[in-house]
Amino acid sequence: MNPELSAPRLVKTSSGWWVSGGSGAGPLPSGTTLGSLLAMPADGLDVLVAATARTAPAPDSLLAPVDDDTEVWAAGVTYEVSREARMEESSTSSDLYARVYEAERPELFFKSVGWRVVGPDRPIGVREDSTWDVPEPELGVVCNAAGAIVGYTVVNDVSSRSIEGDNPLYLPQAKMYHGSCAAGPSIVLATGVPDPYRLAISVEIHRGGALLWSGETSTARLHRKLTDLTAFLYRAEVFPRGAILATGTSAVPGPDVTLCAGDEVVITIDGIGTLRNPVRKGL
Repeated sequence: MNPELSAPRLVKTSSGWWVSGGSGAGPLPSGTTLGSLLAMPADGLDVLVAATARTAPAPDSLLAPVDDDTEVWAAGVTYEVSREARMEESSTSSDLYARVYEAERPELFFKSVGWRVVGPDRPIGVREDSTWDVPEPELGVVCNAAGAIVGYTVVNDVSSRSIEGDNPLYLPQAKMYHGSCAAGPSIVLATGVPDPYRLAISVEIHRGGALLWSGETSTARLHRKLTDLTAFLYRAEVFPRGAILATGTSAVPGPDVTLCAGDEVVITIDGIGTLRNPVRKGL
């Protein structure tokens, strides 16, 4: 059996939330939301998942694994390659990225509310006023209301590097716009991921049916601990319905590659899943 499919996971479909993995899939009680699941203690969530009968075939048409009000945040400059790339793209502010890489406090920013998050096979977007746009494949940690990491998902932190490189104060415009955040295909429970610091991450950009660019990295190269990132996220904020935090990337195309309408982005994190999205330009 494929270990990626056997690990217990939460999936969202048009009919509601399901538990999938191992022998099949089973629906969670009517009215279940991600927020209600993340309001539970971690051990309570594990008990609920274990008690859910999985006798149906796994759903094959999945939505983004979020509620409309789920908050998705992101961390920046958490890999050395990311630090170097950000310094190169922003010649007037390169010292800022070097400093935040070494600082105790991480760079954290709001990325998207749930209703804006794109699910599997739905189009991600690039801005019409940007000249350099890239996917950013990231491990997303799913936190419950208490701040504990209870699951993992794949996040694409689509970004305009031309806008951010022009001025770091333009970060919201470079990171937060229609179609700039994708997540899925599911949430793998933390109990099914023995070591989150040994996960291979790969990304491919396909154009016209051919491979245009590919990159790979590993969470072993993370400069920060996942628990340190989540601790800062929860330090002066409350998330009664939980939150998702994208933890940064180090597999990003250089200036010779930019996303175009019609491209397809494929991100795979071993043990977590594969997220595919076509690309569109503008709204």
